Amino acid sequence: MLRVIIIEDEKPAARRLQRMLAKEKILVSAMLHSVSEAVSWLKQHPAPDLIFADIQLSDGIFFDIFKQIPVQSAIIFTTAYDQYAIRAFKLNSIDYLLKPVKQDELRFALDKFYNNTNKEVDIQQLISTLKLDNSYKKRFGVQYGTHLQSIPVEEIAYFYSQDKTTWLVTYSGEEFIYDQALEKVEKQLNPEVFFRINRQFILSSKAIKDMVQYTNSRLKIILHPVTQTDVIVARERIKDFKNWLGL
Repeated sequence: MLRVIIIEDEKPAARRLQRMLAKEKILVSAMLHSVSEAVSWLKQHPAPDLIFADIQLSDGIFFDIFKQIPVQSAIIFTTAYDQYAIRAFKLNSIDYLLKPVKQDELRFALDKFYNNTNKEVDIQQLISTLKLDNSYKKRFGVQYGTHLQSIPVEEIAYFYSQDKTTWLVTYSGEEFIYDQALEKVEKQLNPEVFFRINRQFILSSKAIKDMVQYTNSRLKIILHPVTQTDVIVARERIKDFKNWLGL
C-alpha cells in the first residue's frame, strides 16, 4: 500500500488535502505541521513513498528538513510561494501545485508519480508556466516615534483600517501605523497569501485561527493575534474567500 504523509502547518489545508487524497483512494499515514515535527517523524519511521509538503512552515521552510535528515521520498509541493519552484525541482519533486489545489491537478500530479517520469525539467518553461511575479512587496517599512523598521511580509498577519488609519499587525502581536490606505496596500500583496475580507481587513491565511458561522450566512473570523473588533467576511466576498481557502 502506498505510504503518504502531509507536511503542512495550516491544519485546515492539511485536512482538505487529506480529503482530496481519499477521493483518489489514498490514505494518509501522518499529517505533520512543522520542520521539527517532520524531522522527528522521519527519524522514527521508514521513508514514505510520497510526501505532500508546503514550503513555508511555522518554524522554517521545508528545505530545512534536508539539513537534518536525508529525504529519499518523492515530493509533491503544495504552496502559495511560487518563487521556490526552481529550488523545489532540484530535489526529488514530482510536481509543484499552487494553492488552492484543484482535484484534477492533484490527479495529474499523482499520475506523474505513478508513471515515475524522471524527465529533465525545463527551468525556463517552469518559470513561464508558474508566471513568477516579483512585483509584490517583500518588505514593508514602518515608523514609530523616531525609529524606522523594515518588516518582512512573511511576518505580517494582517492589515486593518480604523479611524482612517491603516495598521500593520505582525504574528508576534506588534502593531504599527502604515501610511497607506488599504486600497493601495491590497495591490502590493500577493493575492495567493493575503485576502481582503471586507473594507476594514486584509489578512494572511496563516492568521486565521478559526471560522464560525455568523448571521445572514456570513462568516466570523477568529484571528491570531486576536483583535478587539469582530472580523466578519463581507457577504459579497464569501464565495471568493472560500475559493481562496480552497473550501
